[in-house]
Amino acid sequence: MGRLLILLLIIVAAVLLWKAFGPGTWKRTAATPPVHRIKGPDDDPEFLWKLEKEQFKRRRAEEHRKQQEAEQSPPPPDSERPGKTEDEH
Repeated sequence: MGRLLILLLIIVAAVLLWKAFGPGTWKRTAATPPVHRIKGPDDDPEFLWKLEKEQFKRRRAEEHRKQQEAEQSPPPPDSERPGKTEDEH
């Protein structure tokens, strides 16, 4: 009777191991496609790079505009320069 019980336990263990680690489990892990998480725009590197480029272009355009205005406007006379007082004339 003891031998029959041991044989039954061995068979049950073999079936459980086959179900847990058998060839059917190999296909399940390989067949499931990777889950792609939906990214918000603040997580997207391309979106962030595009925003950074646009900000850089706007800053450059503003600097260029200010530089052109400074070159086109005549310098203020001595009496209107900041930092000069009446005593320095």
